[in-house]
Parts: sequence; C-alpha cells; structure tokens
Amino acid sequence: MSSPPEALLLFVAGFLAGAVNAVAGGGSLISFPALLAVGYPALTANVTNTVAIWPGYVGGTLAFRPELEGQASRLWRFAGAAAAGAVLGSVLLLALPDRVFSSVVPWLVLLSAALLAAQPRLAKVLRARRPATDHRSLPLLTLLFLASAYGAYFGGGLGVILLAVLGVFLQDALHRINALKSALSLMINSVALVAFVTFGPVAWEALAVIAPASLIGGTAGARLTRRLDPKVLRVLIVGLGVAVGLALLLR
Repeated sequence: MSSPPEALLLFVAGFLAGAVNAVAGGGSLISFPALLAVGYPALTANVTNTVAIWPGYVGGTLAFRPELEGQASRLWRFAGAAAAGAVLGSVLLLALPDRVFSSVVPWLVLLSAALLAAQPRLAKVLRARRPATDHRSLPLLTLLFLASAYGAYFGGGLGVILLAVLGVFLQDALHRINALKSALSLMINSVALVAFVTFGPVAWEALAVIAPASLIGGTAGARLTRRLDPKVLRVLIVGLGVAVGLALLLR
C-alpha cells in the first residue's frame, strides 16, 4: 500500500467485509482480494486479512449475547476442538512454503464462493432438520476440528462450514446455532491472530486501515444491508469470488 487511493480501497473493503460478516458471512471474499489488488503476496494478504477482520467478529459475537445464553456448556465443549484445529491450521500456514498456499488459494477462494452461493439452500435444510446427536459426539468434534483448521489456514466460508456442521448435529433454533457459530469463529480467529501477529508476515500499514473499518462495518452491518436486496448482495460477492479465483488460476 503506497498511495491514498489504495488506502481508500482497503478501508472500503474492510468496512464491507465487516458488514457482510455481521449479516451473512463471506466478508473475506471482499477484503482478501482488495489486499491482493494493492500488491500484497497471497500469504501476506491472507495473514493480514485474518488479523484485520478480527474486530468484526468481536462485534458480531457481542451482538449475539442473548442467543448465547444457556449454551455455555456446549460452547466450552466445542472450544477445545476449535482451538486445537485453529492451532493446526495456523502452524500449517506458517510452516509450509509460501508457494503451497499460493497454489491452493485459487481453489479455496472458489470453494468459499460456492459455499456462500449454497448458503440459502443450506439454511432451509437446517431449518427442516429434526434428528440430532449429542453435542459430545466424536464425529461432531472431529468435524469441528477440521473446520477450525481450515478456518485458521484460510478462513473464507468458515461461517458457512460451521453452520452446516453444527446444524446437522444439534437440534436447536437456527438463530442460536448461528450465535454459536459466531462465538466459535471468534475463537478460531483469535488463535490465528495470536499466531500470525507473533510469527506471520503481517502488513501492519494495511492492518491499520482495515481493522477499524471492519469494526465500523460490523457495527453498521444490519443497518447497511437493510437497504440492499440480500440476493443481489450474495450474487455480487459470489461473482467477485469466482472472478478472483479464476484470475489467480490463470495468472
């Protein structure tokens, strides 16, 4: 980042990412491409993006406090699997050569776009589902561990993945599952944040622009998206993700 227009681009992207994450998820498909657009390498962009949008997750989780009431026992049960997975994902990202991440990131972006496109249908399936298993089941904890590792390694589409996993195994209202998803997302990103700030190639000048913008966007997210057609917003973000993924594949 070397010019005011680039700083403005990152601020707008951070604001929109925070707003979209607060409402539907998929904000990384806005802020991550913006970091690439101003010239940061893929690994640096990913690490910086994870740290920069963390304030938005804080705001979203605080907003879900009423829905989190009575879920302390299951949240603590899931916390161990989520934290362990996040540690693994962070270690893999930092330990593997940069070219490994650069080679898989186009596919991760496309996967994130596909998950976001499928989110409405997924929500309908979850609302209609009745059977559930105990929240201490090994398959549930294993899937949470794997989802958390993915979330720390890249993060795009993490909320959709967590919603799917929790919705399949838990019999509860969707808004309570969504609150649980937000709390786990914050935990996963907190672990990754500590690892990346300590050992990762964080672009601090970009972080200083995106982080406050993400916080503002997360706080204003509901107000902003009331003026937009959710279907149009989803199509635009998915289209951006597909375009970015294809551009990274072809470069």
